[in-house]
Amino acid sequence: MKRPLLLILLACFFLAAPATLVQAKMVSVDADMINFRSGPGSQYKVLWEIGRGYPLKVIGSKGGWYRVVDFENDKGWVYKKLVGSTPHLVVKKRAINLRSGPGTSYKKVRQAKRGVVFRTLASKNGWVKVRHEEANVEGWIQRDLLWGW
Repeated sequence: MKRPLLLILLACFFLAAPATLVQAKMVSVDADMINFRSGPGSQYKVLWEIGRGYPLKVIGSKGGWYRVVDFENDKGWVYKKLVGSTPHLVVKKRAINLRSGPGTSYKKVRQAKRGVVFRTLASKNGWVKVRHEEANVEGWIQRDLLWGW
């Protein structure tokens, strides 16, 4: 009796495993500004513009377009050739501190507000080292305060 149950459990695990192992593809804007559209084509309405580095999760594709979702769970379409694979993160909390090292005991370097985009440099113990290109500042931020990769 135990053997058939074990085989059923193993079969269920292997059937379910591929779905759980698949990770969503992340991309980031690779141009100064791109259009976030309502459909997969330049004839569709521009919902808004998003700037360089802004991270997006790919949830589908059609032709030369990606269907994406952002950190606020807004869905839209972007042209594939205008996004890349350089990891970026966006602040998802109202205001956060950048620190000189990976922990709250390190000095505050600067503060960042919701929606600010950073390039990902490194990670350590639940913290991420980031760089803001325009402000020319680097620091560490607690990972769970950010969205992206």
